[in-house]
Amino acid sequence: MQVVIAPNKVLRSKTKPVKKITPNLKKIVAEMTKLMNNFQDPEGVGLAATQIGISEQFFIAKFEKETVTKAEDTEKEPEMEVVQIFNPKITYFSKQQKTFMEGCLSIPDYYSYIKRPGTIKVEYMDSNGQLIKKTLKGINARIFQHEYDHLYGRLFMDLVLEQKAKLYKLSGKDKTGADIFEEITL
Repeated sequence: MQVVIAPNKVLRSKTKPVKKITPNLKKIVAEMTKLMNNFQDPEGVGLAATQIGISEQFFIAKFEKETVTKAEDTEKEPEMEVVQIFNPKITYFSKQQKTFMEGCLSIPDYYSYIKRPGTIKVEYMDSNGQLIKKTLKGINARIFQHEYDHLYGRLFMDLVLEQKAKLYKLSGKDKTGADIFEEITL
């Protein structure tokens, strides 16, 4: 299993709902999770079915765990968990927009600051076929929207163009190991 790289036309395909979560589909999702977790620099935080060449409505996302934080825990890195999402819907978008740098495993080395709603309400089936309804905020909302877009043939580069955002290419690392970006003129 490999990540499909743009401009492969499967990335532009609109997906069909998952009819049944079969043992074979669960195996594919487990393989997707391994594949996503292999990406470390940059870290993979989501992978949609279209990114592995499948035109069905499912994706995996690495979400921050919803935990109660104590004041002394604010310095710690948030715990992450991989969530399996089938037949997702977004039922509400907040008017408040948040801007955050995004990239995509299917468009390696390119990044942009993209505006998206900061809070969304979602519905989806989990791997047991249970309907889940949640309100997502922050990074979890952003990851969900990015992967959801993939299921409808939409890439983050479309948002770069719509928002007239600046595009950056990773050009290397400096002596400290920090990423060096160069602005790309569109």
